Order: sequence, then C-alpha cells, then structure tokens
Amino acid sequence: MRQLDSGARAVFPAAFTVFLLVMAAVPVGVPGLVVAVAVPSVFFWTVFRPGAMPPPIVFALGLLQDLLGFTPLGSGGLILLLVHGVALRGRTWLARASFLWGWLAFCAVAAGAMLLGWLFQALLGWQRPPFVPGLALFGIMAGGYPALAFVLSRMHMAMQRAEDALR
Repeated sequence: MRQLDSGARAVFPAAFTVFLLVMAAVPVGVPGLVVAVAVPSVFFWTVFRPGAMPPPIVFALGLLQDLLGFTPLGSGGLILLLVHGVALRGRTWLARASFLWGWLAFCAVAAGAMLLGWLFQALLGWQRPPFVPGLALFGIMAGGYPALAFVLSRMHMAMQRAEDALR
C-alpha cells in the first residue's frame, strides 16, 4: 500500500496538469486558456516537486497543449521545456522565496514564454502576428497564477504531510 501511495503522489502533479489542460480546452470563450494553465502548472511543480516533472513528462504535456490548443506540434513542448529549465535552475532560490518574489519570477518567465511563442508563430507563419493576444494571454497567466498557485500549494502541502506521516 505504501508503494501505491508513493507512486500516486509521484504521478499526481503530471496527472493533475493533464486534467487542468483538458478542462481548460473546454470552449468557454477565453482564448489561450490551455497555455495559461500549462505554463504556471509546470513552473510550480518544477519548483516544488521537480522529481514529478521530468523533461519527458514536460515535453508530453507540451504536446498535449499543442493538440488541445491547435498550435504547431512541438512549439508548446519546447516552450514548456524552457520554462521547466528556468524554474529548475532557480529552484533553490524560488522554493525559499516569498510568494511575491516567486510571482514576479513567474511573470518574467511567462513573459519570456509568450515572447517565444509569438516568435515561433511569426517564423512559422512568415508574417508578423498581432501582439495584443499575446499580451492578453500574459495577463491571464500572471493574473491567474496566484489562484492556481494557492490550489497547487494546498495539494503540495497535503502530499508533504502524507510523506511526513510515513517517516
């Protein structure tokens, strides 16, 4: 039972991210909601549970994001891998930083991800796409991060309490 419990906790961050991506793909009139859920979720879990977000899983989440968002296959995977790499690199500082500093760091990473996505769209379409949708998506990500981080941190703390109880 302990192995099953440990395995479930190890798989939970990726499985919950898949659930969020699928739920965000439901047409509710908010464009880019899939990306606005994928980037913060990968960032959060990479900082607080890097073992549960290895690069192959992050790339698979990016491919799912591309399929659900009808974007060029592989672009989301590459962007999420870069978000993962930046979060992993700053993990020791981000895990100990206050929420405000973590949020500001996320905003910087999200801005870079949006700029890179815009650049990919420009290169693949051979034309300059409008910049306003990217800014709106950045606003959704930056504004939605506190609420998503609140929910994810509660889940993380519950998993941590369960792990501490087993010791």
